[in-house]
Formats: sequence, C-alpha cells, structure tokens
Amino acid sequence: MHTVVERELELRLVLSPELSIPVPARLTYRTDDPYAVHIAFHIGSDSPVKWNFARELLVEGVFRPCGQGDVRITPTEVEGRSVVLMALSSPDGDALVEASAAAVSGWLERTLRVVPPGSESEQLGIDDGLAELLAPTPADDLRLGDLRPSDESLDGDA
Repeated sequence: MHTVVERELELRLVLSPELSIPVPARLTYRTDDPYAVHIAFHIGSDSPVKWNFARELLVEGVFRPCGQGDVRITPTEVEGRSVVLMALSSPDGDALVEASAAAVSGWLERTLRVVPPGSESEQLGIDDGLAELLAPTPADDLRLGDLRPSDESLDGDA
C-alpha cells in the first residue's frame, strides 16, 4: 500500500519585481515514487501544469540556493516573509514561482516522516522483486536426466 502526502496552497507567479499573481497549486509526494515531488499548477486551463523533481532538491532549497538547469530553488525574504523561489525552465518558457517557506517546510516534514531520507530505495521494493525473480521454481528441481527417456521406454518403441 502506498501513501500520498498532499498539500493545497496558493503560490505566486512572479511576473516582475513589482507584480505577482496568485496560482493555486497542489504539492504531492507518493511513496511509490519516493525520490520525487510533484507540483500541479492550476492555471485555469483544462489540465494543470505539472512539474516533477527531486525531493532532495526541494529540501535543500528551503535552506540554501540549489539546483541548476530546469529547476533552481532559492530561499529568501519578500516583504518580511520567508519564501522559497522556484525558477522553472522548459522549452515552453520560464516561470518564477514564490511559495511560503513555512507551508513548503511543513509539507516536506510530513514527507520526511513517511519516508526518511536515505530509506527511499526500500519503498521501491527492489529487494523483494529481485528475491521473487531469483526464487527457485519447480522447474529448477528437474534434472536433465529426468528429461531423457528411460531404458524401458526405448524397449517399447522398437
């Protein structure tokens, strides 16, 4: 059975230093995908815009700037509030999203209680899958000698 940790929150899409607009979003963490976090931005279209990236990146980004390429995260203060800035880049464009540091940290703490750092691989069931794959089967008990015709069957065929 897999566990899902979700949090609905309002993020801010930063359009300029002076202007940002609210964007409803959902943070999701699933134990069947233990290394990733998922963010769905509800922007008024038929389907949300979704981003997936490493949970470890978001955990680190709450404390210090991190990331490169498509996802960069920076903790900062805006008008006296602690926020986490997420710079997202794709072939379709770039976005800078601001989230409450307290809201993100609280949600991350819940995910870390469900799957502590370093224990993610246990959630994947790789050891169980390998054990099942490598388990002996009834066919393993057969020997090549058991597959050869016996001397008695040879006498009956002649």
